[in-house]
Amino acid sequence: MPIVSDKTIVDTVHRQVAEQAKAIIFQFEGRQTTFAQFDKNSNRVANALIASGIKPGDHIAYLGKNSDLYFELMIGAMKMGAITTPVNWRLAPPEVVYITNDSESPILFVGPELTALVRQATPQLKTVKTIVAMEGGEAGWVDFVKWRDAQPDTPPPHQARESDVAIQLYTSGTTGHPKGAMLSHKNLLDLRDDKYGAIPEANVWLPGDVSLISMPAFHIAGSGLGIYGLYYGVKSIVARDFDPGQTLDCIEQERVSKLFLVPAALQFIMRHPRARQTDYSSLKFVLYGASPIPLELLKECMEVMGCGFVQVYGMTETTGAITYLPSEDHSVEGNQRMRSAGKAYPGVEMAILDADGKQVARGQTGEIATRSNNNMVGYWKLPEASKSVVTKDGWLRTGDAGYMDEDGYIYVQDRIKDMIISGGENIYPAEVENAIFGHPAVADVAVVGVPDEQWGDSVRAIVVKKAGAEVTPDDIIAHARKNIAGYKSPRSVDFIDALPRNASGKILRRQLREPYWVGKDRRVN
Repeated sequence: MPIVSDKTIVDTVHRQVAEQAKAIIFQFEGRQTTFAQFDKNSNRVANALIASGIKPGDHIAYLGKNSDLYFELMIGAMKMGAITTPVNWRLAPPEVVYITNDSESPILFVGPELTALVRQATPQLKTVKTIVAMEGGEAGWVDFVKWRDAQPDTPPPHQARESDVAIQLYTSGTTGHPKGAMLSHKNLLDLRDDKYGAIPEANVWLPGDVSLISMPAFHIAGSGLGIYGLYYGVKSIVARDFDPGQTLDCIEQERVSKLFLVPAALQFIMRHPRARQTDYSSLKFVLYGASPIPLELLKECMEVMGCGFVQVYGMTETTGAITYLPSEDHSVEGNQRMRSAGKAYPGVEMAILDADGKQVARGQTGEIATRSNNNMVGYWKLPEASKSVVTKDGWLRTGDAGYMDEDGYIYVQDRIKDMIISGGENIYPAEVENAIFGHPAVADVAVVGVPDEQWGDSVRAIVVKKAGAEVTPDDIIAHARKNIAGYKSPRSVDFIDALPRNASGKILRRQLREPYWVGKDRRVN
C-alpha cells in the first residue's frame, strides 16, 4: 500500500470519509455504521465533551465491554483533545476506583454490565462529576445517545497533533498499583504504512477484508485493532465479549478474514463442539500473542482452521506488537522457530541487554529491549518509573529475559520482573500479595506463577501462617477476591514455615518457583 500522510487518527477519519463515506466501518450486534455516520457521531461526542466541561488534555474513563459506541467515544475524545482511559471491567471495585481516581477523570462512561459495580464504587470516586450510561436506562445517570445527539455534528475547533496522547491504558504494577501507559497518535500510527519497508503480508488489509474485534478494549489488542481497521478502511465486527461459539458463528457468517486471539481463547475455540464443523474458508490470518502458546495447541489450530498463523510479541508500553513470526515459519510438524516470538517489524529495533544496558552477543540471554516510534510517551504521573523503563537513548526494557539468534529471531525464556501472564492478562505478584496480606491469619506471603495447561501460567500463593492461626486455602483465595480481580487471585495456596530470603531480606522468588517448573526448558508456559 502507498505511504499515507495521516499524522493523527483524526486525519485517518477524514481520509476515509473522503474516500469511502458510505462503506461500513463498524458492525455491532446488528447495528452498522458507515464512515460518514461515524464521523458525524464522533463530532457530536467531541462537542458533547466540550459542553460537559472537558478540556484538551483531560481524561475520560470508560468502564464497559466492547461496543461500537466505545470507538465513537474514543475518536470523539481525540477530536477535541481528551484522552480516553478504558478501565478493565474484570477488576474488583477497589481497583476500578484506583484507576478512575488516578486518571483524574471528571466523567465516567459505563456499560450496562458494570452499573452495579459503579453504584457501589461511586462514593469513592474523587474526580467523577458525571456518569454516563452507554446503553441508557439508568436512573440519575446521563443517557449516552441523548447526550451525544443533543450536540451538532460539526467538527470541533481543536486541531489534534501527532504528539498528543490519544489513549491511556493501564498495566499491572510492580509495586501493587497499575500504571497508566500514555500512547500518542504517532505511537498508534507510525508503523502502519510502508515507509520503513515492506509490510508483512498479514498486516496488509485489502478491500473486502473483515476484522473481528473480540479482545477487550481495555487492552491494546482491542482498542488498537479498532484503530487499525479504521486506518485501513475495512469493516470491523465488534464482539461485546469473547465467546468461542459466537466467534465461530462470526467467522462463518460474516466472512471474517483476520482476527487476533490470545492462546487461551484459541484453546477454548478448539474445545468447542463445532470447532471442526465450522467453515473457515474466509480466514486469511489468525494473529496470536500476549502469552506463549503450547506447540501442540498451535499445530492443532493450524490443522483445523487451515489459514495462516502469525505470532506477535509486544506489550502495552510498545503500543502492541513489535515482533512477528510470519506464517511461513509455521508448520504443522512443528519447528524450532515456532518457539520464538519472531523478528522485528520494519521500523522496530530489537536488542538483548545486560544489567549495564550493553548489548550481548547473539545467543546469549539478557533483557529484551526495543526502540521505535511505537514506544509509549511514558507513564502518567510517574516520571521516575518512565525513566526506569525507557533509557536516555530510547531503548524500552521489556522485563522479559531472552536471546536473539543469528537470524534476528527473539526467544523469550523468562520474566525478569516476576510478572505472571494468565490467559493473556498481566499480573504482578505485588498486587496479589498486597491483597492477601490483610488476612488476619497471614504472617508472610509470596506469589509466583506456575505452569497451567489452560491459562499458560496460574497464580500460586505461598503463605506463612501466624502462630496458632487456622486458615484454609479457600479462605485465602476468598479474601483476595474481595480486593482484586478474580483472574489475579490465587488458584492455589501452599503453606510453609518461612519464606526464603537473601541477606537484604528480599524474597527469593525464583527459588520458590523452581519446583513447579522442573522439566520445562523455559520459565514461561
